[in-house]
Amino acid sequence: MLALAGALPDFQLQSPGGDSITRTAVTAAWGAGAFGLLTALVWPVVVRALLLVPALVLGLLVFFLNGSLLLIALWLIPDGRGAAEPETAVVVAAVMSAVASATSTALAVRDDDAYRRRLYRLAHRRGPRAAGDGGEQPPGTVFVQLDGVGCEVLRRAAADGVMPTVAEWLDTTHRLTPWHTDWSSQTGASQLGILHGTNHDVPAFRWYEKDRGRLMVSNRPASAGELQRRAVERTGDAGLLASDGASRGNLFSGGAGQVALVLSVAARRGRANRSRAGYFAYFSDPANAVRTAVSFIAEVLREIGQSTRSRLRGDRPRVGRGGLYPFIRAFATVVERDVVVAAVMGDMLAGRSAVYADLVAYDEVAHHSGPHSKDASMVLERLDRSLALIAKVAEHAPRRYRIVVLSDHGQSPGETFEAAYGLTLKDLVRAGCGLPVSRRAERSKSGAEARDAARDALRSALHRTLDQGAEEQPATGSEPVVLASGNLALISFPDTEERLSREQIDRRHPALLRTLANHPGIGFLLVRSEEHGSVALGRDGTATPLAELADGAPPLTGFGRGAAAAVRRTDAFPHVADIMVNSMYDPGTGTVHAFEPQIGSHGGLGGEQSHAFLLYPAELSAPVAEGAELVGAEQLHRVLRRWLGEGHGPRISTAGDTGDAGDTGDAGVTGDTGTAEPSTPAPTSP
Repeated sequence: MLALAGALPDFQLQSPGGDSITRTAVTAAWGAGAFGLLTALVWPVVVRALLLVPALVLGLLVFFLNGSLLLIALWLIPDGRGAAEPETAVVVAAVMSAVASATSTALAVRDDDAYRRRLYRLAHRRGPRAAGDGGEQPPGTVFVQLDGVGCEVLRRAAADGVMPTVAEWLDTTHRLTPWHTDWSSQTGASQLGILHGTNHDVPAFRWYEKDRGRLMVSNRPASAGELQRRAVERTGDAGLLASDGASRGNLFSGGAGQVALVLSVAARRGRANRSRAGYFAYFSDPANAVRTAVSFIAEVLREIGQSTRSRLRGDRPRVGRGGLYPFIRAFATVVERDVVVAAVMGDMLAGRSAVYADLVAYDEVAHHSGPHSKDASMVLERLDRSLALIAKVAEHAPRRYRIVVLSDHGQSPGETFEAAYGLTLKDLVRAGCGLPVSRRAERSKSGAEARDAARDALRSALHRTLDQGAEEQPATGSEPVVLASGNLALISFPDTEERLSREQIDRRHPALLRTLANHPGIGFLLVRSEEHGSVALGRDGTATPLAELADGAPPLTGFGRGAAAAVRRTDAFPHVADIMVNSMYDPGTGTVHAFEPQIGSHGGLGGEQSHAFLLYPAELSAPVAEGAELVGAEQLHRVLRRWLGEGHGPRISTAGDTGDAGDTGDAGVTGDTGTAEPSTPAPTSP
């Protein structure tokens, strides 16, 4: 404080006539002591109140709140010797908090017990199993999900030195195996299967349920709560984390007694909702708040600079990165990462048996910058440092921990459907149905052959629908619902409760299926046929019954192994759409066309998006037999359940062993605030 008073002209610790060195030191001691006391007593209360505001705003308010506490501290100095301009108080408070944090950590770093207490306090845990409780405990397991990181991306990052921690593990303690996602290659389906053992009836990231007239979106709290309820009902099992587990930053709880930043419980009201407790746990330390706020602002500026340079270079493909996106990116890559990592550290120091955490930073950046971009590579570097920190904390935990790193899917690069062909999929569907389309779609101009073919298909559809008689026009309220999930799209007609057949669609809209199937940006369609059962439609009107569908054969040529089985499985879902649309895939370049504004996408079939990874300690049993493939999130769940039992003595039969209901474990662990988090799923609506 003395140093800052000497350096900043608007910050004073002396009377106007000047004071002796002793008097000035006493004044500084008063101010520093008052600021420290206010920080210790008032700050936690202020942060708890701030949980009522959006988390994105929280980091930006930290500076001003900390500065306000300093102004109050200066006001408490006797004789009015302390004074500072408001903007100066913000700077002084931030520097003091940062220096205090760095100093206390440096003093404790050579003392394992003190270092453990410092890290323990960082995550604000007061669990029943503190370090030194005594007694040998079986090993715990930490699952860290690197959202959206494909297996090949991880291999390349380790080989190129981008992720040195991962590279060292691969050379020494860990093994890497790929796993193949389901057709719906996205977090909602994958994480539900991983944590709850089933992702049945999750056809995409977003879909329309005709029987309930409801739009389901995986990352909405009400939808996530409903999906978790259905999964628990189907399996009869609370989830992977039901026995002394913690769920951090996930869509679903996995049955954990400890939850923070978990979407499926975010729709709850009252004291039972502790999903945002992780923010309080982290920001209750003002030093953390200042550090994260500074990093947040730096990340916003970094994104603005990167997007500006990309635009000036004329990079292709490219999507818009303005508006709120820089702040959304900063939240995902800084705030969410810091809070989740701190929560995991606290769980380990509290000795919890199993922890599952999701770090979404790479997925967010890769969507807008590309999965192989330099921007995404920089995020991988920071994620690697987070893994190193978790491994370091494991050395101070009261039990030994096995660290498993995995992903829920990868990402496939490629220009968006709209950028490639000058119209959105919704425009194309409306044209095929004889409905008005935007002028932009009708007048799209390009010399590209692909766009010419797309416009020809559009003109054909428009011409055909204009020739229809009045009786063939769609009935009121029957306009199609078109929903995109990366390069997978779902088309539903909401005026009927049952799934429409190919014949019914043709009677309603004779040009629609032909227009879609023949479009160069579309790989194949899935529809139900009254004559042949469900069929996959390809170019030139070819219709392959699902019983005859084969990997590598039209219309799945190039989509790789497992594509036919994935399509057949999805077709059996109760809420599969009337028309399922998968974009084209170019095996030579690995590119797809997302139906939403993303140049790195996932959600359907085609390329790296379907190839996730599993990085596990060599002491654990192999995920699958040699030569076999790990396919689907449900099979991965069974592997993780098996691993949780290894090292705990005789195995207990679980749902993963037979596919039936199994051990639910103890879900009544005391929460962060003294409230038990029940293992029952969230209600279906807020």
